[in-house]
Amino acid sequence: MTDGPALPPNFPAMSVAAAHALIAQPGSMFEVGEAEIRGVRLKIWKNAPPTLADIWTLGKAHAARTYLVYEGERATFADHARAATAVARRLKAEGVVKGDRVAIIMRNLPEWSAAFWGAALIGAIVTPLNAWWTGPELEYGLADSGAKVAILDHERWERVREHVDACPALERLFVSRAVEEIADPRVVKLESVIGPVSAWGALPDETPPPTDLAPDDDCTIFYTSGTTGKPKGAVITHRNIISNFFNAASAQARAFLRRGEAPPAPDPDAPQRAVLLSVPFFHATGCFAVMVPAMFGGAKIVLQRKWDAEQALGLIEREKINQIGGVPTIAWQVIEHPRAKEFDLSSIDAVAYGGAPSAPELVKRIKQTFPNAHAGQGWGMTETSATATSNSAEDYILRPSSCGPPSATGEVRIVGEGERDVPVGEVGELWYRGPIVVRGYWQKPEATAETFVNCLVKTGDLAKVDEEGFVYIVDRAKDMLIRGGENIYCVEVENALYDHPAVMDAAVVGIPHQTLGEEPGAIVHLKPGAQADEAELRHHVAQKLAAFKVPVTILFWPETLPRNANGKILKRDLKSAFGG
Repeated sequence: MTDGPALPPNFPAMSVAAAHALIAQPGSMFEVGEAEIRGVRLKIWKNAPPTLADIWTLGKAHAARTYLVYEGERATFADHARAATAVARRLKAEGVVKGDRVAIIMRNLPEWSAAFWGAALIGAIVTPLNAWWTGPELEYGLADSGAKVAILDHERWERVREHVDACPALERLFVSRAVEEIADPRVVKLESVIGPVSAWGALPDETPPPTDLAPDDDCTIFYTSGTTGKPKGAVITHRNIISNFFNAASAQARAFLRRGEAPPAPDPDAPQRAVLLSVPFFHATGCFAVMVPAMFGGAKIVLQRKWDAEQALGLIEREKINQIGGVPTIAWQVIEHPRAKEFDLSSIDAVAYGGAPSAPELVKRIKQTFPNAHAGQGWGMTETSATATSNSAEDYILRPSSCGPPSATGEVRIVGEGERDVPVGEVGELWYRGPIVVRGYWQKPEATAETFVNCLVKTGDLAKVDEEGFVYIVDRAKDMLIRGGENIYCVEVENALYDHPAVMDAAVVGIPHQTLGEEPGAIVHLKPGAQADEAELRHHVAQKLAAFKVPVTILFWPETLPRNANGKILKRDLKSAFGG
């Protein structure tokens, strides 16, 4: 990379290995120990809080601070604690016990967080479902998880109401912000439990019902798309979630050491940090990398009804936002917005993202727009409870194409034929082991056995590492693309196209996009004598799948799509049809 931000003259002042050794030394916050997890000895963060209940207890120290901001609504940590406790007590009264699944289906609202913490505190397995899913997709998630209770916003209720009868385990639904009365006897207005956000501070100051929790208890199920077209529920433990944000915090400490500075000591009197959350809570990033650390550290989370770059600029100025990001799309749209220079964006000191390919020049543009900010990106997946490797600050400037090294508790392998590790610099499949690797897939033992072994996940991503352990993602072995942070498995979209009576052949590929990373494009070959145009096929797919999965462009091929000797469509050849 040329003409980029300047590096310190002595960078790096310390190797990654030396920095990790110093960070992990006995007595430090990031001391590394060992524990047996599912029969495997793993490195762990020895001083990490054991469970989310312990994180919750630590959050009480921030009682007077603002925790959540949404449009004109504000909730302090104390207000939120009362609401979450009320949710926990009501769920307990409804017969929810440890291990029962409680689904959350709503956009980013303050109630989402209250529902999550309330359910987690009584040992329920919190099961967030994608708020962009269609009714049939939500039905699948509810039925597959066997959710006993669902907590929804009124928009998702309208989408799922016709599917409730197909979910036999579902006994109770709590609907927030309903605009009309709901006659279904299974439905209760969430406001009857916690009231509107403005009234949370008047709720009783009670304690959650007591529940025995352990680090390796199941805590959440997050659904990730699968190559069969059916999502798989990744079962995530308390340790997975907490280890994840300790990874991120330790990476920040590593950045200080790499530039030759001592990491700052925690300061309870420091100004409150503020994060603009631009990705959904129902993504591992929004939940595990933002919401949970904010409870631990006392940060303010500012929400939007939906992402809007111009509104975000005003929020950055008004709420003194320190961190933005989530996916590269967010950074690009803020940087390139025509009104960006009209707002005071000087509070920004961190722009962090992952979840989609990012152009190497983005780090340069970030430094130009936010001179006081460090940029960072990482790699992870739902199966690693969000971020597994992190690259930030000067390391990101030096290696803008890398997603960084693993933490002191993580281990990366690059595996070739015969499951043998390949040499440094060569490409193979990325395997990752550590305390952030999830237990497996919910009620899918075969898929679990294929993907996980001894707390190691076979990611399906093709990657290489350099001499210092920095990981470079080269391609995805799985037939998947990522649009603005949303996983799209091509076969799922192809199956929807094949369901159209005119389609003979279909292939979905990623079309490069500067801000979204990539978008889905389709190439189809119609049956002899059949007719269909692009608008008809896009509408057909939209009736079956969420809007972000619908191809942005559909091209028509005059003959059967090209295939190799094994009958597999040569998608790499087809990409050229879109100019790639």
